[in-house]
Amino acid sequence: MAEDRPMTIIEHLEELRRRLLVGLAALAVASVLSFLFVEPLLTWLLRPVVAAGSRVVFLAPTEAFFVRVKVALLAGVFLSLPVMLYQLWLFVSVGLTETERRYALWLIPPAMALFVAGAAFALIAVVPVGVRFLLGYQVPGVLEPMISIGAYTSFLTWFVLAFGLVFEMPIVIVFLTKIGLVTPQSLAAWRRYALGAILVAAAPLSPGGDVFSMLMLAVPAYLLYEVSIWIARLVAPRPAVAVEQVEGR
Repeated sequence: MAEDRPMTIIEHLEELRRRLLVGLAALAVASVLSFLFVEPLLTWLLRPVVAAGSRVVFLAPTEAFFVRVKVALLAGVFLSLPVMLYQLWLFVSVGLTETERRYALWLIPPAMALFVAGAAFALIAVVPVGVRFLLGYQVPGVLEPMISIGAYTSFLTWFVLAFGLVFEMPIVIVFLTKIGLVTPQSLAAWRRYALGAILVAAAPLSPGGDVFSMLMLAVPAYLLYEVSIWIARLVAPRPAVAVEQVEGR
């Protein structure tokens, strides 16, 4: 049938262009809507600094405006992400086998949920504690903070992105377990090496560049590693001997 023929390169490019246009349109609409509510959103994001008794300033005439645009754009990305991922799926799924589609549909929703959970955990739990701790080093009348809105939003964005990616660890380990590259036993045996790798990776990923920020990222990452070991035990393929014994009964 003509419908089953492989797509040409031109048809693939046309399909990609169509999916990109839909995704960009969704991003534009979501960003414009977010810009209408950017002031209360900024007020909410700045609450850790205000609660610590400090104030936020802008150091250039255009900084406050561009920060509003940046926050609206980031909120737009978050709001339009389901549409953009769906468009990506429509483009990619054409070239996947039935088994690959099944695995992807099984992994993608939890991956999205974990990323959102990581971002929310950073915003609600980690950032307020971190800001309060870091601003606690001020010396009234001698050493007082003057936080730039641009620097603070960059700090916030990097922290949220880092935690969102760290929370993907269970998905990665489950995938590696399902394809047989790792086992629950090997993951448990590698605990010390995993802890060292997490500490090394947390140093450049932590936005503050200090030990406290590094530990705030490394501790949840290691706890997620332990949770991943437990999940790997649940999803690991059964040994062939065990399968034969069960089937032989």
